Amino acid sequence: METIKFGLIGASRRGQNGWLLHDPEKGYEVVAGADTYKKSQDEFLAKFPEADIYEDYRDLLKRDDIDAVMIATPDFCHEEQAIAALKAGKAVFLEKPMAITIEGCDRILKTAYETGSKLFLGHNMRYFASILKMKEIIDSGMIGEVQCGWCRHFISYGGDAYFKDWHSEQQYSTGLLLQKGAHDIDVMHWLMGGYTKRVSGMGMLSVYDKCARRSPEERGDVNWYPNNYPPLEQTGFSPVIDVEDHNMIMMQLDNGSQACYMQCHYAPDAERNYTFIGTKGRVENMGEAGECEIHVWNRRGSRQNPDIIYKLYEMTGSHGGSDPLMIQAFLDFLRYGKRPNTNPIASRNAVAAGVMGHYSMRNGNMPMDIPELDKEIIEYFENNQVKK
Repeated sequence: METIKFGLIGASRRGQNGWLLHDPEKGYEVVAGADTYKKSQDEFLAKFPEADIYEDYRDLLKRDDIDAVMIATPDFCHEEQAIAALKAGKAVFLEKPMAITIEGCDRILKTAYETGSKLFLGHNMRYFASILKMKEIIDSGMIGEVQCGWCRHFISYGGDAYFKDWHSEQQYSTGLLLQKGAHDIDVMHWLMGGYTKRVSGMGMLSVYDKCARRSPEERGDVNWYPNNYPPLEQTGFSPVIDVEDHNMIMMQLDNGSQACYMQCHYAPDAERNYTFIGTKGRVENMGEAGECEIHVWNRRGSRQNPDIIYKLYEMTGSHGGSDPLMIQAFLDFLRYGKRPNTNPIASRNAVAAGVMGHYSMRNGNMPMDIPELDKEIIEYFENNQVKK
């Protein structure tokens, strides 16, 4: 079996997902990495001592022996790097969010279409056991036709992960409906069977603007520490913070259903709580990974007494066992053309809902319509990236 060789653009931290690609006995080999951060370079070489490391990702893309790349760099780098890799003829695993603008997403999709280079998006929540079980329940018809859904997202580590580095600035992130919300918006679209066509939002920077800042010369410490709470007592926040620390959007989907997503970055606890209500019942998750439960109600009664409880258990691997499943899906897509759970059009539409949600909350909460995509592009990706 011919070996598929990989390069990692973003060689450590989230790029460590790319380390799972390396399986020489099965014909997969990581041969190079690119990273501007010395510590990440060293970590990559410690894992792959025979591989090459580059500071400039463009040097990695010049290598003819590299078949595919994983891009796990900061969000504002995605558009440039993905387009360059696709034009270089590399298959691309691109971490979410696809880009930080709708126009950037559309340029990536157009480049993939024109070059024929394969594009895979890193939405690992489509491989969470809890999400897959809820999708199974909905697809079975157990709760009827879904008409409304919502997600409450409590983020205990928001101050650590998103307000001490580049995430805190609109110019680098647009806002946290992309970095965090793109996961949840995508899940809601997937389970509800439609894409947002109109969105309105409300949000504020209400807590982290009052926290002690670090100097611009000091590197932000984005590690999570249990004692980093309550937030107003913490230090080391970014010198520039202009993104909201809580966000709320309402979405009108193109299939007639409606959804609401709420996100708070200064909560003391961490969990995504989804609810989907159909014409015959309701499904809700209690916990999102590890040992969690999926509850179903299809008779009248109290919330404390669901009619059905599905118990889920700990899976091996990061992010509740979803990362290894997602990586395997990428490998199967490359070698066999197997259709993955992830979808580049869906990824674009999750970003689009987040972008327009931020535009809404920053412009008087006015409803915003999602720009449409070229039908030819949609058909190409719906046909699993094969031109008809």
